[in-house]
Amino acid sequence: MAKRDYYEVLGISRGASPEEIKKAYRSKAKELHPDRNSDNPDAEAQFKDANEAYEVLKDGDKKAAYDRYGHAAFEGGMGGGPRPGAGGQGDFASAFSDVFEDLFGDFMGGGGQRGGRQRSSRGSDLRYNLRIDLEEAFSGAQKAITVPTSVSCDSCDGSGAESGSEPMTCPTCSGMGKVRAQQGFFTVERTCPTCSGIGQVISNPCKTCNGAGRTQKDRSLSVNIPAGVETGTRIRLAGEGESGLRGGTPGDLYIFVEVEEHDLFQRDGVDLFCRVPVSMTTAAIGGDVEVPTIDGGRSRVKVPSGSQSGRQMRLRNKGMPSLRGGNTGDMFIELAVETPVNLTAKQKELLREFEELSAENNPQLSKFFSKVKSFWDEMKS
Repeated sequence: MAKRDYYEVLGISRGASPEEIKKAYRSKAKELHPDRNSDNPDAEAQFKDANEAYEVLKDGDKKAAYDRYGHAAFEGGMGGGPRPGAGGQGDFASAFSDVFEDLFGDFMGGGGQRGGRQRSSRGSDLRYNLRIDLEEAFSGAQKAITVPTSVSCDSCDGSGAESGSEPMTCPTCSGMGKVRAQQGFFTVERTCPTCSGIGQVISNPCKTCNGAGRTQKDRSLSVNIPAGVETGTRIRLAGEGESGLRGGTPGDLYIFVEVEEHDLFQRDGVDLFCRVPVSMTTAAIGGDVEVPTIDGGRSRVKVPSGSQSGRQMRLRNKGMPSLRGGNTGDMFIELAVETPVNLTAKQKELLREFEELSAENNPQLSKFFSKVKSFWDEMKS
């Protein structure tokens, strides 16, 4: 039976680039693999044909010979390519291993590292939740914190080996940190079980850290809190995280800021809100009230006559500073008109007299009852 053209087997043209050849083979390998085609008796033979085609076309010299002489290039000793009908598992593994890591590398290869030495590993990042008050968020602060973390072992300088000795190259993986095993058509790569991917073993571990190269310790740090921080602000301290394993690069420390609620001020971005109670008399005839500001000062605010509850007045540039600089927010004063309580008989008498004299001075009240009257009249009709 005549052999099929290798380009036809992979479904590509003769001018295909190496990347296109590899991509076509990868697609065919996934499509025709026997494990996925148990109901197709021809799948295994087609899979072998695809492997044989790729074994030739991926190699520049073999591809040139095939383009010139066809299948005859590999018959009668003319070349070192695959023999017709050979198709052994070794041929399949050789071809398929070239694309194996492209297909499964992210799962098997630890993020794209292909057998590199892993004598050290980066330390973990740490998180610290820091609570501050609104005054500290306004002016900025220097805070001292204590962080439990792993630090480099002083006894072995982070090597994990007892003084006078050194780590040895792992005999199982020869320092590569990974081992490979042939499983049918596949070459499987996994982390070395002897050294756990480090590439080294310690025959005489440090007595202080038991070979880990680091110990647990509380660290005291000073953190600079910039003015304008809000709840959720994240501050990164590079290199202040967990120490790396056996001399590896340390991780980072992330400070997550939480600003506590304030008794007087409510915050909205860079603006502040302060609810100020005023007497009914002040709201009616007008006056001045003294209000606090976040910087510890005070400001006098003029209350217009006839002010109602909920009325707001702005104090410019009395809010919070912007974290990125450039502007300062405003403070808004919201009036809360307070009704007097525990009145004396004389006060009640004066208020009744005042109400009789001021019936026409309550426009909202008159407007409301006018609407009520219209509503009742419509209901009756």
